[in-house]
Amino acid sequence: MKPVALILLLSTAAFAQEAKNPISNILREMLPSRAKNTVGAIEEMPADKFNYKPTPEQMTFGHLAAHITDGNYFFCSNVGDVPRPKTEELQGTEGKDKLMAAVKASFDFCSTALAKATDSKLNDNITWFDGKPRARAWAFVALASSWADHYGTAAMYLRLNGLLPPSAQKAKAEEKKPEEKK
Repeated sequence: MKPVALILLLSTAAFAQEAKNPISNILREMLPSRAKNTVGAIEEMPADKFNYKPTPEQMTFGHLAAHITDGNYFFCSNVGDVPRPKTEELQGTEGKDKLMAAVKASFDFCSTALAKATDSKLNDNITWFDGKPRARAWAFVALASSWADHYGTAAMYLRLNGLLPPSAQKAKAEEKKPEEKK
């Protein structure tokens, strides 16, 4: 009976630890797939298409990559309550290799920053884009929203150039599997 009690005690302790930070844990769980798809989308776009934009009012694909980088640094530093690293301000015209490296570095920073995030700080004030104080919870919500929005935008730019975004490539590969069996 003692081993069962010990297992129950350890399981309860692990569950209680997880339950302390459900919001932070969700972002940590989301990060690998969001990083993989976003980085994959940027890698998929040919270098000569980084100046592409669907309409004159929209940003170029290169600017989108720079914007993703900046957003990751802003939101992840605020979520994790860690200083934002000093990085070169990107314009979106630097070329695919440099922008790709910057996006990857920003997701690496997010991994480090999110490891320090705790839900106990959700109500702490941070300084928002407009210079006004906001609850840190805004950064948590905005980070998840930013990842979804920017991947969706990158996916649309790829499709408008006849390319499949990473999430569709997997679906397309799975579609072909039944045909291979015939």
